[in-house]
Amino acid sequence: MADNKPGGAPPSTPDYELDEMLELDDPAQYRALFEDTRKEIVSLLLERAATTSELAEVLGKPKGTVGHHLKVLADAGLVRVVRTERVRALEAKYYGRTARVFLYQREHEAVGEEERVLAQAAAEISHAPGGELTANMRYARISPERAREWAHRLNDLVMEFASQPAEGDVTYALVFGVYATERPPLRHQEDA
Repeated sequence: MADNKPGGAPPSTPDYELDEMLELDDPAQYRALFEDTRKEIVSLLLERAATTSELAEVLGKPKGTVGHHLKVLADAGLVRVVRTERVRALEAKYYGRTARVFLYQREHEAVGEEERVLAQAAAEISHAPGGELTANMRYARISPERAREWAHRLNDLVMEFASQPAEGDVTYALVFGVYATERPPLRHQEDA
């Protein structure tokens, strides 16, 4: 699994250098990444490097809380200070991800992550302001190999979507799911 899937030319964002991939191999990385606020932080850092204050403002959380989450992520090797700037008498630290894509297995805190992503998407859709919304669902009886191929293709599309230059005042989301169902197939016509 990947929190984002690499594919094609590297996107223009974020505004700092980072590795293309990091495979999570330590339970501490799973504990760090698979917590809601920390997932939001690493997601925001795909757009650009940000300070604790900037992240706190977007997340609507106190700076101390965001600072704690950044420390947990940094200790796990998932974020780092990518640059500093002198702002009056203070030094502002800008945090960035250590990799564009975090690869993970369905273990530790990642168990159930896909279900949580889809539940979050459903909740966001139900509270979305008017405007652009499209959703669809189709079923296909295909092999597990073809299902994995579709999942990879869709992951590539998600990465292309996420790499778009930031513009406008509205943040859009793209969500997909490829999963096996318990829906029975129609019997062959000659069996009916």
